[in-house]
This record gives sequence, C-alpha cells and structure tokens, in this order.
Amino acid sequence: MITVTLLGTSALIPLPDRAETAAQLVCGGHSILFDCGEGTQTAARKAGVSLMKTDVIALTHYHGDHIFGLPGLLQTMGVMGRTQPLTIVGPGAVEQELEPILALTGWLPYALRLVTIPEEGVVLNRLSEGWPDGARLIPVPTVHRVVSQGYAFVLPRAGKFQPEKAKALGVPTNQWRFLQKGECVQVGEETILPEMVMGAPRKGLKVVFSGDTAACERLQKASEEADLLLCEATYGENDQGQLAAEHGHMNFAQAGQLAAQAGVKRLWLMHYSQMVEEPLDYLPNAQAFFPGAECGVDGKTITLRFEA
Repeated sequence: MITVTLLGTSALIPLPDRAETAAQLVCGGHSILFDCGEGTQTAARKAGVSLMKTDVIALTHYHGDHIFGLPGLLQTMGVMGRTQPLTIVGPGAVEQELEPILALTGWLPYALRLVTIPEEGVVLNRLSEGWPDGARLIPVPTVHRVVSQGYAFVLPRAGKFQPEKAKALGVPTNQWRFLQKGECVQVGEETILPEMVMGAPRKGLKVVFSGDTAACERLQKASEEADLLLCEATYGENDQGQLAAEHGHMNFAQAGQLAAQAGVKRLWLMHYSQMVEEPLDYLPNAQAFFPGAECGVDGKTITLRFEA
C-alpha cells in the first residue's frame, strides 16, 4: 500500500494555513518527500508525519517555494541523530543548483547523494535499500519557466502464485516463498523461474506529482490511469488559462481537463496562488472536466491499496 500526505499547497508565498509546496509518499516503511518549500517541517508536525527517516527528496525544480525548506530540514535530521545517507534527486545539474542551499545548510553528520535520475526512471532500491521489489521513481519532463520535472511513483504487483504448477515442477513448499519474491530456485538440475509458477502481472499502483507546469503531453501520458494525480492548479478562474500557460502553470480547468484525458482515478489540486483565497470556490471549474476533482489542503492524506 501507499500513503500520500500533502504538506504544502501554496505557490510562491506561504500563508497561515498553507505551507509552500511539499508532499510525502510512504510505501513499505520507506518514504519520498516531493519538494520542500518553506514551512514543510511545521506542516509535517501538524499532519502527524515524520520526515526524519526520509529516503529520497525528489525536487521538481529549484525555485524558492519548492526548496527553501531544505536547509532547516537537513539540519534537523542531523540534530535528530541521522547517520544514514540521504538521496536528493532533481532535474539538470543538481549539485550546481543546490550549492547555495547546501552552503546555508553547513556540515551534516550524514552523507548527501545528489543524483539526476535517467529518463526511464530508477528502481528505488538503487537509491536506498529496502524499498518493495520493483518500486520505481520516474521523472516526467514538464513545461515551466526553468528546467523542471514531475515524478511518477510506480509500484508493480506480481501475478498470483499458482501452487499447482509449483507442485507439478517438484518445487518443495519451503521454497515457494522465493519464487513469490521473484527469485529462482533449483530443483535437481532444473532451474525454476518465477514466471513458470506465477500468473500474469496484476494492476499495481501509480502516484504522479506534477510539480510546476503548464498542461503538457508528457505529464498527461505519465498520468495515464494513475491512482492519484497531485496536480498544480495555480490559478482559479477559467479566463486565466492563457496567463497560466505563459507562466508555466495551470488553472483549475486545465488541471481537470488533463486528469480527464489521462483517465486518472483521483485528482487532488494544489499549488494555489495567493489570489486563490478559497480553493473550493473554484473547484467547479475543475469538476466540469473531472467530476471527482478535490481541493488539496495541507495535511490531506490517503492510503492507496491494491485492488482485490
């Protein structure tokens, strides 16, 4: 299962009830923090979640409202006794872009790994050990005023184990668990592969975090059949669509339209301009295209599970 918690839904300026952009994803006891705007630590405490054992921080770009929470968080992790390495991923030259932020952070008692992940994504076990088998983080190039990317988190699900096939192949019952975990076993001189005893892969889970972007084909494609799309909706009014596009953003209607075209299951809007005082006032603009659209708020959380 996957638990997602919004920690910051404000764009540009933090507000009393809205920290700047951040969201946490937890899966199998491991976690990713998407962006780290100002107020992320306070928002996490209010939401009752811990960031201290975060495995990966995935930055969408390097504008202040997405990274100004980093120095404080990195220092707090050190004060709280962290010793295990922390991976930070982002677009472009991560080390160069984060040099000023890390200068403010100062010495840390743990190693930082600054990584640009490839276009096809990365199996998370390669960034931090212990993630569920096959869990992947895939960058999604987006359209903003600077180099930017969203992310798709994908958790696959193996097919059902077929014990009758394992028995027919002579696999001892005490070795079935290895096949279920995707490992091969040896029976006499024959190597039994997992696919010899497993059914077709079942539907897994997918969560997409848009970052800042205008509506674009790559985000739509990456969001296809996502279980949850966390999508920026900077502007509320329908007549602000052109303004949004010019600044590399979306309005509520464009976010709803993209979600509908991608066939997502759930849409949470986020990254509201300070002009959007009450997001619910503009929600019908998104629901005109995607009836199930919801306004994200700081602390909003959901647990996603595999289909039965």
